[in-house]
Parts: sequence; C-alpha cells; structure tokens
Amino acid sequence: MSKSVDFYYDYISPASYLAWTQLEAICEKTGASIHYHPVLLGGLFKNNGNTSPATIPAKWQWMQKDFARHAEYYGVPYQMNPHFIFSTVTAMRGAIWAASNGKLEEYNKAMFTAAWAEGKDLSSPETLVDVLQQADLPCEEIMAAVSQPEIKQALIQATEAATARGVFGAPTFFVEDEIYFGQDRLGWVERALS
Repeated sequence: MSKSVDFYYDYISPASYLAWTQLEAICEKTGASIHYHPVLLGGLFKNNGNTSPATIPAKWQWMQKDFARHAEYYGVPYQMNPHFIFSTVTAMRGAIWAASNGKLEEYNKAMFTAAWAEGKDLSSPETLVDVLQQADLPCEEIMAAVSQPEIKQALIQATEAATARGVFGAPTFFVEDEIYFGQDRLGWVERALS
C-alpha cells in the first residue's frame, strides 16, 4: 500500500517554495501521494508564540544564503522576493478555494512561481489578478471567493487544525504520524515514504 505525505505550506515561505519544487519528484520516485494543506504562517507563529526568523538579523542573513544555495543545488529558479515580507492572506484564501474546486496544483504553481521565481508582490490585488490570468485560472471567481466569510473561516480553521496537529512553521510534512520540519528535511521525508 502506497504512503502519502501531508504538506503544510504558505506562499510567504521561501522554504515552502523550495520544498514544493522537490516534493512531486520524491513522491513519483516513492509511489507516494501528496496531500496539500495551505495554512497561514503568521497564524501558526501566533498560535505557537513563535516569530519569523526574518526578525533575527544574523539568522535571516544566513537563511537567505542557504535558500539560494539549495535553489542552485536543486536547479530551480529562485530570487529573494524584493517585496518580502508581503501578506499572503488573500493568496492563501485563494488556495482554500482552489482546494475545494480541484485546481490546487495549478494554483500552487502559479503562486509559488510568482513569489519566488518572479519576485512578485502577492499582497497586491492587481498582481494576484495578473498571476491568475496568466495561469488561466478563473480570476473573477477566485477574487470574489476570497472575501467570502466561509473562505476566510476555512483558512482560520485549517491553520488551527495544523496547530493542533503540532505544526509550528512552514514547510511541515507528516508521513503517517511522524513530523518533519523544513525543506532541508526532505531526505527524511523520502526515507519515510520509501
């Protein structure tokens, strides 16, 4: 019986982007499937009394170099987003819509690429519209949905459920009940899936 990995992420996280670029190939190699869990990283930080590593200058300086190092190693496009720290609340609400409408993989690709390969400001509604149109996603429907109370509540509930499961940051992975945190733990995820 094939295994699956639960992948908790937010588009604000460059580490989530790097993990996303590798996870599909890992799952193809191991015969596993991916269950995507969009969450709000700021909500996870708040729920856990945690803060962004970007608030610790020495750590953040090192992390930026490490992200670039991993992107080069993986052979994937990457740039530090000039708009960081940008808000992903609207984009993550859109992910909730996309998950409910069978379009999450295309939506993830559009948002992760826009944020970390193209350096676009996902907090800008105009930018989101442009990204959705370029990805041939139903822009008007998504932009209407993200302001609906049920979508807003669904993102809050997804973040709370993640917190209850032990998620404190992004990316986080679960293989069965084992938790792995950080894109630099993908080797352990692959071992668990094999």
